[in-house]
Amino acid sequence: MIARIYKPAKTAMQSGLAKTKEWLLDYEPATPRESEPLMGWTSSNDMLSQVKLFFETKEEAIAYAEKNGIPYRVFEPHPRALSKKSYSDNFKYGRIGSWTH
Repeated sequence: MIARIYKPAKTAMQSGLAKTKEWLLDYEPATPRESEPLMGWTSSNDMLSQVKLFFETKEEAIAYAEKNGIPYRVFEPHPRALSKKSYSDNFKYGRIGSWTH
C-alpha cells in the first residue's frame, strides 16, 4: 500500500488557510468504495483509508515513512495565484467591461 505525502488544499467552504500549512501522510485506497444498499452510505473495508498523519515539514513525513518501511509518493503543492482586488474597483471610472444593469 502506497502512502501519499502532500499539503492539503483549501476546501471550497474555506476562506482562511487553516489545515493547509502542515504536510499530510495518508494511504491510497486499496479497494474501491461501495454504496450500502439499505441506507445508501458510502463505505470501505480498507482500514488504512482512515489513517491521516500530520507533520510540520515534508522531511519529517518522509523520515517517518522511511523509518517504518512505508512506500510513499510526494506531491509538491501548486503555488496559489493571488490577485489583490478591492471592492471599490467594481465602481472605478476607467473600468474595463460594461455594466449589465
